[in-house]
Amino acid sequence: MSELVFAWLGDTPVPYQEGWDLQKRLHTSRVAGGIPDTVLLLEHEPVYTAGKRTGKWDRPLTDPGAPVFDIDRGGKITWHGPGQLTVYPIVKLKDPVDVIAYVRMLEEAVIRTIAEFGLTGKRVEGRTGVWLDADPGRGLIERKIAAIGCRIARGVGMHGFALNCDNDVSWFDRIVPCGISDAGVTTLSLELERDVAVTDVLPIVERHLAEVLGADGHHRVQGVPAPVEPAGAEPAGV
Repeated sequence: MSELVFAWLGDTPVPYQEGWDLQKRLHTSRVAGGIPDTVLLLEHEPVYTAGKRTGKWDRPLTDPGAPVFDIDRGGKITWHGPGQLTVYPIVKLKDPVDVIAYVRMLEEAVIRTIAEFGLTGKRVEGRTGVWLDADPGRGLIERKIAAIGCRIARGVGMHGFALNCDNDVSWFDRIVPCGISDAGVTTLSLELERDVAVTDVLPIVERHLAEVLGADGHHRVQGVPAPVEPAGAEPAGV
């Protein structure tokens, strides 16, 4: 992979539909070769996104106070919102595409990131995302600090991961997050007992994601990179 472009959309939370439409446009452009490998970095307005495996009882039973979007990634339902760094790599993967290996790369980027804050992340067999061990001494059960869900179409990735920084975890009480009812959800701020903002985490995530993806280098741009739709591009079918 050559230079990786990180596109930071700024401190103002992005409506989910706007971010999803942007992902699809960038995906079309990346498939057509109109842009380099690009990673969108943003915070969303409060939203629940339901992946293909979301069951009836995973969903909110009453009005959750935020819209619910059914989307084309794998996995079940989760929440996105302010205080959570959401990362969408729109990158071309090597042939033959190995989706599991790609998910492991995203997990590894998160594990390396939170290690710099003194936390030991882990994988849990049969569950995606990054987890922290139970800590009976503090009365803590096993808990998830980052959710992962992606889709690969025409060799290019969409969706990605969300790392909880200083978001309100009570939003997760209204769903069965990722279809898992026997574990908790946490944030960097809760674990460290101090405020850790998205902007504190941003450069660390960029560095480690570039490393695990094998990029020759990386740089950040503010806002949406151009062009997003090269002339004559065929729809990517997403």
